[in-house]
Amino acid sequence: MTQKFVGVDVGGTFTDVFVLDQPSGVASVAKVPTTRPDQSVGLLAGINAQIDDLSDIAGIVHGTTAGTNALLERKGAPVGVIATEGLRDVLEMRRRDRPHTWGLRGNFEPVVPRARRLEVPERTLASGEIRIPVDLGAVRAATQQLLDQGCQAVAILFANAYANPANEAAAAQVVRDIWPNDHVATSAEILPEIREFERFSTTALNAYLQPEVAGYLDRLETALHGEGFGGEFLIVQSNGGVMSVDTACRLPIRTALSGPAAGVIAASYIAETAGFADVITGDVGGTSFDVSLVAGGQPGQSPQTSIDFGMVVRSPMIEIETIGAGGGSIAWVDRGGLLNIGPESAGSDPGPVAYGRGNDRPTVTDANIVLGRIDPENPIGEMNRLDVEAAGRAIDTYVGTPLGLDRLAAAEAILRVANSRMAGAVRLVSIERGFNPKRFAFMPFGGGGALHASAMLKEVGLARAIVPRYPGVTSAMGCLIADMRQDFVQTLNVGLEALAPARLGDLMQKHLQDGIALLNASQAPFEARSQVFELDMAYLGQTHTVAVPVPVAVQDGRLVPPDQSQIAAAFDNTYRASFGRLLDEGQRRVMNLRSAVIGHRPKFDLSTLAPPADATLEHALKSTRAVHFGTSWQDTNIYARLDLPVDVHIDGPAILEQPDTTILVEPGMKARIDNFGNVLIESAT
Repeated sequence: MTQKFVGVDVGGTFTDVFVLDQPSGVASVAKVPTTRPDQSVGLLAGINAQIDDLSDIAGIVHGTTAGTNALLERKGAPVGVIATEGLRDVLEMRRRDRPHTWGLRGNFEPVVPRARRLEVPERTLASGEIRIPVDLGAVRAATQQLLDQGCQAVAILFANAYANPANEAAAAQVVRDIWPNDHVATSAEILPEIREFERFSTTALNAYLQPEVAGYLDRLETALHGEGFGGEFLIVQSNGGVMSVDTACRLPIRTALSGPAAGVIAASYIAETAGFADVITGDVGGTSFDVSLVAGGQPGQSPQTSIDFGMVVRSPMIEIETIGAGGGSIAWVDRGGLLNIGPESAGSDPGPVAYGRGNDRPTVTDANIVLGRIDPENPIGEMNRLDVEAAGRAIDTYVGTPLGLDRLAAAEAILRVANSRMAGAVRLVSIERGFNPKRFAFMPFGGGGALHASAMLKEVGLARAIVPRYPGVTSAMGCLIADMRQDFVQTLNVGLEALAPARLGDLMQKHLQDGIALLNASQAPFEARSQVFELDMAYLGQTHTVAVPVPVAVQDGRLVPPDQSQIAAAFDNTYRASFGRLLDEGQRRVMNLRSAVIGHRPKFDLSTLAPPADATLEHALKSTRAVHFGTSWQDTNIYARLDLPVDVHIDGPAILEQPDTTILVEPGMKARIDNFGNVLIESAT
């Protein structure tokens, strides 16, 4: 029986493939250019580069940016909205914020134009009482009008549907009887949670993505099966878990930022296995620098994010900060004479100037090439020789001449600005949130992350850097490490003294049963299953809540919910840990129940990635070349990273090369290979 498993992460520049042969522990990787607009072409090319017969694959786990790109580029499907009378403009009013602080007008346009946002008579109160039953005739007429306008999906957005979904359910039944496809969503199905705009926004964006993501996954699944693949096919979620293709097609909004989330999951597992439970991850791709903090082995979770201005997604996801400072980010000088990096990126096509594909503006990668830090004869991915001279001319034209700098000084300036921006993002997730960076290791990954590891140690004061065995495809590896996770939420909105433990227990039990059903439907193998329950709580009068983990016992096969005293104690502990004190006379309020049902997938042994026992430093030494640091060239040893033996020590400057990335050990730094094949970089003093 075949035991090959494949993780695939599609990024803005490269599609990364990680192949693991489970019995032998042998891993192989591939990086191929991402194909646009259809990412499935590049994905299949990456898999075929490593595996001749797709019937040998037991499972494929895919982190996709199809949904994220559709949102950022506004290339989703034409979508319509059927809303409660008087609420058609909630998506446009948002929270009364504006895209630009100054000026009298904004230019925000929601993904659903006003002409396709229709109203019908209905009203449900916050208590759940139905004041006005939904007018089904009006729903039928609105549905036909949206079809006539060419809509491919529809979102039903009714007031207070989280408290009682009956009106939405009745309207959905009418719509589904008429609608020609399955792309019909109700807010109570997508997000049964208080806060009108967030619920409306998440549901509308889910509908906006459904035709795009479902179509992409259907094409991909058909192509895989056409080439003989018959194993399990799972999709990474933004919460760091995985889900079935059916769930992804129904809830595509959960795929937003799934690729970076997989990278954080892999980094957390690798770092904790290596003995470092506290780590800050830094994913440097072609377009962005994604940063996340992992404390005690647990990545931070955020209940909400904004993909772009006005595109608010209320769905659990790993907390990731993103800035436009990737390898393809373009360097430019503004009218005030200041050097900037990004947010515009050359991406994979045309890519950096040195790729020779038509771009003439310098990027961060071009600066690294000009300074000798990337070997132009052996670039990562399926690239030919890089054009160093063209990269240098672009730096002269767009940076050197405007700033009065020679070529090398201009390239160094580009990297200093890029490193400074990256360091700012690291400080944002650490120092500005009360974490001392000296406690944390830095794990760089992505194609360009390891080039900036030493700089992050110097700039931020991090303890060390841990470069994983295959940093360029860490997110693809994370696809194979991620557990299957199903999240649920239900608004309660009651004072603690009025909370009925029996109702809370019934909701927990329903979430558990629904989660187990989804796990079973996936037919994926699990080593174990677990569940997590939290209550969003606050003092009466507060807007923002804290997530309170609550104890749950199991008796005779049923969950036994916590009583009010247990919940009160858990809230006090959480609130005190967050803010240092309690409010003396504050009344506690329970806003939402959040549940997660987790199927723990088998993990592979990272020690199988360790260097071979016969590896030697002498064999790994490839050559020596001049590399520019600061103001001078220095002779630098070049090593084949994958051939370096365990426990070897290397003093900087040094460069460690491998097919998916280049690792830079700057002067004043030292590197060591641990038992798992990771490279540990620390200060030499």
